[in-house]
Amino acid sequence: MVTIDTSVLLRYLLHDDEAQATRADAVFDTAETVLVTDVVLVETVWTLSGPKYRLTRPDLVAVLERLFSEPNIRFEDDRVVWRAVQAYRDPASVREGDAGLASGAGFADALIVYKALKTASEARQALNAVYTFDAAMQRLRHAAPPQEGSGQVKRSDPCW
Repeated sequence: MVTIDTSVLLRYLLHDDEAQATRADAVFDTAETVLVTDVVLVETVWTLSGPKYRLTRPDLVAVLERLFSEPNIRFEDDRVVWRAVQAYRDPASVREGDAGLASGAGFADALIVYKALKTASEARQALNAVYTFDAAMQRLRHAAPPQEGSGQVKRSDPCW
């Protein structure tokens, strides 16, 4: 197994630098498993949706779904990533009881909620909340703004 960073994945997807794209293709053309971490996936979506590339939500979903079709690509948790991609693709398709993706929430938001749900489930605990100040993410089921007295440790000094 090998792991790649965002720059390698972007060159593989975009072929916007021929020399680097050739080397990136070589990584994916082997029989070796290529791990795409959650951080790399989120950075890739962020970059492709940004001002330079301006991919739309449907275009981004097509890119993410293409990665699932690659035989040697693996994600940290294929099922969690797949559920986040599907929720990001079609907010209306999210079943009752799932994350409840709202139209303004991004892929990273959906991935955070689905990873939290899985982690809580593995720990045999209910997920009480995913705290966020992001108004779009707050539309997701389980996401909410932190409230005073909601069980958080109170700090008078910054952590850094």
